[in-house]
Amino acid sequence: MEFSNYCFDTLCVQGSPEAKSVDLSGAISVPLVQSATFAHPGLGESTGYDYSRLSNPTRKFLEETVAALDGAKFGFAFSCGMAAETAFFSMLESKSHIISSDDIYGGSLRLFNTIVKKQGIETTFVDTSSLEQIEKAFRPDTKIVFIETPGNPVMTVTDIKKTAELAHSHGALLVVDNTFLTAYYQKPLALGADVVIQSGTKFLAGHNDVLAGFVTTNNEKIAEDMAFITKTTGSMLAPFDSWLTIRGIKTLTVRLEKQSENAAKLAQYLKTEKLVKKVLYIGLPETPGHEIHKSQASGFGSMISIYLDSSKTVERFLRKIRIFRYAESLGGVESLATYPLTQTHSEIPEEKRRQKGITDTLVRLSVGIENFEDLKNDIKQALED
Repeated sequence: MEFSNYCFDTLCVQGSPEAKSVDLSGAISVPLVQSATFAHPGLGESTGYDYSRLSNPTRKFLEETVAALDGAKFGFAFSCGMAAETAFFSMLESKSHIISSDDIYGGSLRLFNTIVKKQGIETTFVDTSSLEQIEKAFRPDTKIVFIETPGNPVMTVTDIKKTAELAHSHGALLVVDNTFLTAYYQKPLALGADVVIQSGTKFLAGHNDVLAGFVTTNNEKIAEDMAFITKTTGSMLAPFDSWLTIRGIKTLTVRLEKQSENAAKLAQYLKTEKLVKKVLYIGLPETPGHEIHKSQASGFGSMISIYLDSSKTVERFLRKIRIFRYAESLGGVESLATYPLTQTHSEIPEEKRRQKGITDTLVRLSVGIENFEDLKNDIKQALED
């Protein structure tokens, strides 16, 4: 059987067989090659590995696996999701222009508004659920359209295929942050995107014990640039963190299935709670973008945002939750509750936060793999006076 014909869940468990040739012991667990440097057989000869900043056998296995999952020829692993984004956007020349979703992770917003801006690169933020708004934002120097769908934290859905067509018609690239769904539920490259960036810290690794980030692409020029940047800046993923992420990916599909099942039931339950004024979950038909999402993804994931009736209720809720933990992350086996106003999106100006619906009553939930009844009862008791 050809590797390319393996099903997704088999790829998660088996990984990329191309990298297994570095180990001759028959070890089932991918070997952790904790070496900074590698010896040469002789002058002008190499084992294929010279220095771990350039390439490492454990990291290579991971990069090839994530690339295969995304349907990409090339994959690069970085020390975290933001390191991956920073490396990618450092490719841009000064006086370039980016069009970005305005519903994206706060760290991405900070990157665009500070470091990327200092590179002489301007970013225009728009509601990318509207193709008209994207079209109006194009300039002669626009090089990239960057989207996150569903958005973070108010679940804005962007049509990947149509946005890719629009970007390409202007000579720009489409870059998609696919952290919320991973390639298990959504494959942006197959829909026309040029690059996928994701935080491997979240669903890919899945256990809240490692930081990782990835860039995948089928574009050879971008791959050459990413290899040069990794070699030069050294923001690659360390061998042990690579090994932890490989281990996490083995259970990606079973975790996501359970998390999504819990989230779907929890979203329905939350609609019955009187102190919950609005539920944003792309699996609910009434959530804006639901039908577009169904046309481009095979599942809804486990991220839910809710609006409670008051900031006082939010304070009580975050203090009383026990199974859900009040913490800033997502995608792990443990359920988490995040308060975007003071955590993920705290550095956004108040007016812009309010315009996007990031208010003092918004709470984001990352649903884990715990028993559903326990999760429901935890929320119920946390909302009680």
